[in-house]
Amino acid sequence: MAANFFNLKARSAAASAAKDPSANNAASAALQPWVEKYRPKSINDITSQAQVVQVLRRAIETQNLPHLLFYGPPGTGKTSTILALAKELYGPDVYRARVLELNASDERGIAVVREKVKNFARTLVAPTAADNQYPTPPYKIIVLDEADSMTADAQAALRRVMENYSKVTRFCLICNYVTRIIEPLASRCAKFRFTALEAPEIKQRLQHIADAEGVGLEDDALDAIISVSEGDLRKATMYLQSASRLVARPNAGTTLSTIPTRVSAAMIRDIAGVVPPDVLTTVWDLWRAAPTPTYQQVMAVVADVVAQGFAARQVITQLYGVVVTDAGGQLVWPSAIAKAKIVQAFARVDVALTQGADEELQLARLVLEGVQIMARGTAPVSVMA
Repeated sequence: MAANFFNLKARSAAASAAKDPSANNAASAALQPWVEKYRPKSINDITSQAQVVQVLRRAIETQNLPHLLFYGPPGTGKTSTILALAKELYGPDVYRARVLELNASDERGIAVVREKVKNFARTLVAPTAADNQYPTPPYKIIVLDEADSMTADAQAALRRVMENYSKVTRFCLICNYVTRIIEPLASRCAKFRFTALEAPEIKQRLQHIADAEGVGLEDDALDAIISVSEGDLRKATMYLQSASRLVARPNAGTTLSTIPTRVSAAMIRDIAGVVPPDVLTTVWDLWRAAPTPTYQQVMAVVADVVAQGFAARQVITQLYGVVVTDAGGQLVWPSAIAKAKIVQAFARVDVALTQGADEELQLARLVLEGVQIMARGTAPVSVMA
């Protein structure tokens, strides 16, 4: 009986929610990732990339759009730019019929090009309504995100599709590394390089999002987000949303006085998995210790770092930054050759991690090689490549 009662109550609540679309919309908006919620809706909303915006604005006015190749670091607005362009060209009514978006990292084989891409590209463009308020040019757009993940055979097949159906279809290839796009394909596109966003631009955008969401920020919180996101606005927005869940927000019904009311820099560093400076100092102290530390001492430090839960790649990335900048001039090297050899050791470890090597072993390898290099100074060092 109790089960039936609660089932009826649940059904009644679900039916009420279904009849109230505003409640559903509010719930959906609350659960929506901020990256999507605050994605630019038009070309004019694109942060930075002024030259790209100017050229695309001209393309909207003339309806003359070439094949496009957007490349640059992640989180700089490449995907947002082409989607905003498509929305301005077609409007909400025609958008779904005219735009095909594929993530080439998931669908990167030649079969996808021959089936999905080719079938969509060859479809004739249907006429639009006479009262359509958007430019609606007589071609479709295919967006291939992360195109640098496509196989060489798939790229070669795509080149042929671009040639055959250019009258009714335009392609936009998006990638991080333009050198991974074959030349015959790249030469058929207008190339646009997206640069990493400057700190003031990221700060302005994050402040806008925080104000819109009612998230309180301490003075150094935005600077911490900018530092750990490294010019990636998408990553910065995700960090801000994650941190917002740790603080009390207006109208959230929170009564616990122990919950902080503003996002702090410490929260951001914890969310981003930033390694504290004292951990990096421990490694550097091993490198410059005299007498040279033993294997057991090195492995004890490495085991302690791993036990604290820090990712080896994050430790190595931050340690590399300290080495390259000399920690603001505080590091002392036995010679320029020693520093160069340590940088080479970083490169070898990075390759090994990329190929799937064990993180703890590679971190130990780096620390041990650093100890050996610093101990020998300018003498040649024999290490496994």
